[in-house]
Amino acid sequence: MLRVGSAVALPLHPRSLLWTLLLLAALLAAAAATLCLGRLGVPLPELAGALTGDASPAQTFVLNRLRGPRLVVALGTGAALGLAGALFQSVTRNPLGSPDVIGLNWGAGAGAALAALALPGVVPVPLGALLGAAAAVLLVTAATGTGLRHPGRLIVAGIGVAAMAAAFTQFVVSALARDQASVLAAYVNGTLSARSWEHALTIWLVVALTTPLLAALARPVALNEMGDELADSLGANAARTRTSAITLSVVLSAAAVSVAGPIAFVSLTAPQIARRLTRASGPNLVVSALVGALVLTLADLAVQHFPFADGLPVGIATLAVGGVYLGFLLVREWRRGVL
Repeated sequence: MLRVGSAVALPLHPRSLLWTLLLLAALLAAAAATLCLGRLGVPLPELAGALTGDASPAQTFVLNRLRGPRLVVALGTGAALGLAGALFQSVTRNPLGSPDVIGLNWGAGAGAALAALALPGVVPVPLGALLGAAAAVLLVTAATGTGLRHPGRLIVAGIGVAAMAAAFTQFVVSALARDQASVLAAYVNGTLSARSWEHALTIWLVVALTTPLLAALARPVALNEMGDELADSLGANAARTRTSAITLSVVLSAAAVSVAGPIAFVSLTAPQIARRLTRASGPNLVVSALVGALVLTLADLAVQHFPFADGLPVGIATLAVGGVYLGFLLVREWRRGVL
């Protein structure tokens, strides 16, 4: 157990530590590939020098304008989605209860599109995304009639809210900005194209500010997985933990959507991959964040260099792979009698 003062206690397992190191190494390799591959890439032998200031004008342009911000946004967005999914799945005790499956990301996308197009300069895009995500959670909670506990109702309500949010986004795009379709791709499909350092600052600032709160919540969220009564008896206060975790999940999801659009299925798959790798109970926050960052970075690498995916928004790539995984999960939960 890693303790920071009396308020923070993070479980530390040898297997989790091993996978943390392996995922960091994989992330380093994926980041190097992102910066080096392709006609515009910086040659690998020159990468270290270019990153430390010894770069040609062409390499400086690639690192500062083309691929550097895109890579940093991918890492931060993937980590935020992984954390959001880990929190949501843990406190709802539902492997399907991730922000993208229940329509939270689509709600954030609709809020961001509305703020950017209908209220430019009045409501900041990140705030619009946050309000849209919060509205989606409230709608799903009200529609199920039982909160976020029943898996079947959660999925049905989430599909409905996601459909409404997607339709609203399409309406806003079609009605208000027909001539800005390329700029608006992020709010429809999810993309990392043309990201800037401003986007990178936004997502990493949110991740940094929420990290102390996530560390403080790690133990109560782990206890919450054992049931409300046991969590309450151990001093975790299940209701307060659930509210705090879902609030943080909404904030992280909204930040991710505000910089990259509603990228699908990263928040669903990252926590489950992390749980299978570590074989540990609890939210596995650090490993979930690393898996989310790796999944999104690899997906973005694929759409930049694979011939069959060249030019696609990264959200389409994650949607294609994640849709198959969601189908597998639905069948498995149905066979277990959960749905």
